[in-house]
Amino acid sequence: MLVSLAYALGLGSVSLDKREIFYIILEKITGLLSWLIPNLTIALPADLTISDTSREIILNIRLPRVLLAALVGASLSVAGVTMQGLFRNPLADPYIIGVSSGAALGATTAIVFGLTLGFAGFGAVPLMAFAGGLSTIAVVYYISRQGNIVPVMTLLLAGIAIGAFLSAFVSLLIFFSGERMHQVVFWMMGGLGGARWSYLRVMLPYVILGYGCIHYFARELNAMLLGEDTAHYLGIDAEKLKKIFLVAASLLVSAAVSTSGIIGFIGLVVPHIVRLLAGPDHRFLLPASALTGAILLIGADTLARTIIAPTELPVGIITALLGAPFFLYLLRQRKKLRYF
Repeated sequence: MLVSLAYALGLGSVSLDKREIFYIILEKITGLLSWLIPNLTIALPADLTISDTSREIILNIRLPRVLLAALVGASLSVAGVTMQGLFRNPLADPYIIGVSSGAALGATTAIVFGLTLGFAGFGAVPLMAFAGGLSTIAVVYYISRQGNIVPVMTLLLAGIAIGAFLSAFVSLLIFFSGERMHQVVFWMMGGLGGARWSYLRVMLPYVILGYGCIHYFARELNAMLLGEDTAHYLGIDAEKLKKIFLVAASLLVSAAVSTSGIIGFIGLVVPHIVRLLAGPDHRFLLPASALTGAILLIGADTLARTIIAPTELPVGIITALLGAPFFLYLLRQRKKLRYF
């Protein structure tokens, strides 16, 4: 992942030398640590000069974008692993219970009606997308609950139904959006062009909290793959864990969608790739998926902003073009292995 970060920072409409990138970041780190360690300075090599333009490109444009791509890719991948384990369905993805539809409705509402509210560096669109995603999960959970029990199949069907219902409202808003239609469609394709440091500061706590909760119960998620009855006989409170996994995965997905729009196939394909490499044990599958998802989205975003530079493609197009054929290839390979 560190190698992919280094290459992504150097590529773009303006190419930068790797040494230049290294010293720009090192200067920034020493500046941040100067209050802790007095007289801490960094000396540049005699043959290297760094312009203010290079500093601006790295520190305020590329570095926040690349780090945001890593966070979003990791979040979607971990949420995909969790949803596939929770529903015991290899075709489950992070958006399976309607989070994307709720986030899309929130973002579309903010764009079409020109809302201008803001909080902690976030504009109306990411705030409404985040609120829409979490609200959808709350509604789906309320509809699915039967006393203190939430049947997995009921949760899945309720999510599909609510997602379809909200998608109809999104289509209705797009129909009446007029000149704002292009902005709505571009957001729904997914992109990281608006990345800022404030997005990282706000998103990071949700990512740490969501991933930490899921990884802490990785052994229990292994047991739940055998079925809820088996997990119960092993002394696991399946109903409690379902709520924890659902809330944690929803936090990850809502935070990712609010900052990047809807990016498909990362959360669906990455868990399958990592299972082939690291096996199905969630104690290893979760961190490996987080790193792999980060690498893939960094690569996809770098391709999206360089393939027809200076014009940028929505990164969701790149992930769909690369992810769909690769997923079909994985399905084909699994079919051969099964016959073997």
